[in-house]
Amino acid sequence: MKIIYGPKGTGKTKAIIECANGAVEKAKGHVIFITDTKRYTHDIKYPIRFLDLTSFNVNNADSLCGFIKGVVAANGDNEYIYVDGIARIAGKPLDQLADVFDAIANLENDFGVKFIVTCSAAKEDLPEFVAKYVD
Repeated sequence: MKIIYGPKGTGKTKAIIECANGAVEKAKGHVIFITDTKRYTHDIKYPIRFLDLTSFNVNNADSLCGFIKGVVAANGDNEYIYVDGIARIAGKPLDQLADVFDAIANLENDFGVKFIVTCSAAKEDLPEFVAKYVD
């Protein structure tokens, strides 16, 4: 798992979009981009599967976990899954999302999918269960 972190307004969304657009050039499998807005639809390259969670009524940690598990289960060819604004989507502070990060780590281990996640927090404010994934 890769974490893109920083306080609000530091360019995390721009960074994750650039990362996803770069991955589509080298990926052998599918690239998925998950967020909670249609705002970036045109910034994401066409081959990337763009999923706006507002269309799926995902608005808490449990529904986010279920949705991500469903995406992984639906296609064995998924290679990269990008999640922009995980705490905002889950509707909880980052330090209350240990179960979500555990579920993502298990999906990576069990299915070989690489997750890239944005977190709105300074490095020193990241919970340990997130900080362990920071380079």
